[in-house]
Amino acid sequence: MRTIFLCFLTVFLCTRVPAQTTFHVTLPESLADSALDGRLLLMLSTDTLAEPRFQIVDGPGTQLLFGMNVNDWQPGTLKTVDATAFGYPLPSLADVPPGAYFAQVLLHKYETFVRGDGHTVQLPMDRGEGQQWNLAPGNLLSEPIEIRLTDDRAAPIELAFTEAIPAIAEPEDTEYVKHIRIRSELLSEFWGRDMYLGAHVLLPAGWDNHPDVKYPLAVMHGHFPADFGDWRATPPDENLPCVDSERFGIPCYNRIVQQEQYAFYKLWTGPDFPRVIAVEIQHANPYYDDSYAVNSENVGPYGDAITYELIPEIERRFRGIGEGWARFVYGGSTGGWEALAVQVKYPDEYGTCYAACPDPIDFRAFTVVNLYEDANAYYLESQFKRTERPGRRDSLGHVSSTLREMNLRELALGDRSRSGQQWDIWEAVYSPVGDDGYPKRIWDKLSGRIDPEVAEYWKENYDLTHILQRDWSTLGPKLKGKLNIYVGEMDNYYLNNAVYLTEKFLRANDFGGEITYGARDEHCWNGDATQPNAISRLRYHRMFVPKWAEKVRELAPAGVDLEGWRY
Repeated sequence: MRTIFLCFLTVFLCTRVPAQTTFHVTLPESLADSALDGRLLLMLSTDTLAEPRFQIVDGPGTQLLFGMNVNDWQPGTLKTVDATAFGYPLPSLADVPPGAYFAQVLLHKYETFVRGDGHTVQLPMDRGEGQQWNLAPGNLLSEPIEIRLTDDRAAPIELAFTEAIPAIAEPEDTEYVKHIRIRSELLSEFWGRDMYLGAHVLLPAGWDNHPDVKYPLAVMHGHFPADFGDWRATPPDENLPCVDSERFGIPCYNRIVQQEQYAFYKLWTGPDFPRVIAVEIQHANPYYDDSYAVNSENVGPYGDAITYELIPEIERRFRGIGEGWARFVYGGSTGGWEALAVQVKYPDEYGTCYAACPDPIDFRAFTVVNLYEDANAYYLESQFKRTERPGRRDSLGHVSSTLREMNLRELALGDRSRSGQQWDIWEAVYSPVGDDGYPKRIWDKLSGRIDPEVAEYWKENYDLTHILQRDWSTLGPKLKGKLNIYVGEMDNYYLNNAVYLTEKFLRANDFGGEITYGARDEHCWNGDATQPNAISRLRYHRMFVPKWAEKVRELAPAGVDLEGWRY
């Protein structure tokens, strides 16, 4: 009987356990002249509409990703990707069902930094693309090939890099749009190598004809701008192939974008628009496509570098007024948080902020998590069931990804907060440095368990509502009338939740600003109730520059010239 049972068990296991799928990836000598470090990413896709590297997303349409670190990878040798590589959305290669796939590999290169704080870390330096792993120049890439996975596969699947992603051309100056790049002493000292800040500068109409006029500075914060994105000095291209907006359900949305850009050009150069210098900052770094514009233990002193190095240099070169009352900040999402943060942290250096759909400004509502009271970021508290917290929704509340899923995608792209994605940059900016030189985790990336000590550090340094409450006796008089916040009530990432908490405090303290909500509006609504969300999000400059030009009459110091720059 025992013999029969063992024979049955042997047959059962052999028929149920598929052979392990492995991949051999070769680093050709033609693509590397020295050993490389980085994150090796294997992507498998059943969708032929785009390369696999462009199909790794948070939503239901994602394809498969498996990541592993590689160190000292010698040219001409291979690495093995097997079931130990961390996967998203499937945990392991062992979980991939048999079938036909398109396979592609990418090496996201890491650079070694010997930082000024004594830590040595390996991170992917931005190379002009805005910290995008699938677009970064110099990253190695393979041509997608079709493969077939079967239960009885034994031999490894052979892949090899075929190209390096090419460099990105620098934008060229035009009559109105100029570009500036400076070496930052503060950031170079922190990172132990030359570090730069840049900006795209939009000059006011008549700037050349009024050489004695000095102008206010309109600073738009936000994600990495390749050029001055809201600007088009030529009419829309009538032959532009249509690209629809899946998010907004609008056909030929790219044509609408061009129309809005050209309309802004006509408005900016027309007779009635306020004459200011508009700036979009480039501050991509080894962790993300921007720095969050504040000083950070992990990312460096970007707040001081932007405020005391970059902005004064822009004002020097392009005739800015150069005083705090004549600088105002605005932006949406990341830029919304940054606008509010720099106004709070540098109250004398900036005159007003307009924060649209800001990232969480109160960590009691860190999207859907209370960092101070919840034990776990991924699951609701329960004795007998596990309910996952939502990560992204649409205007009807339909959830397309959970908070756990979004974080696991990042973990596949890079460990130690190195994914270059949203949750990791919050961690990089807000957390203290760990013993290994990388950011301390706010929560365990696998389990979601929150670290209360890290949460307390976040609270005292970056929870903007807490900072306002704690320091209101000194901040309140400096910020009166300067704080303005706008958010949709159906923000895709639940960012309205934190605004409700901030509003409660501000309205109880006569803050003198504006807080408005868009009914059923999503991310990133900016207070323009005259346009649908799809259009209003394209109109930050034309909305906030005139708004400030009127508000400054109330906020500017007595006796300053408020007319010379208006013509």
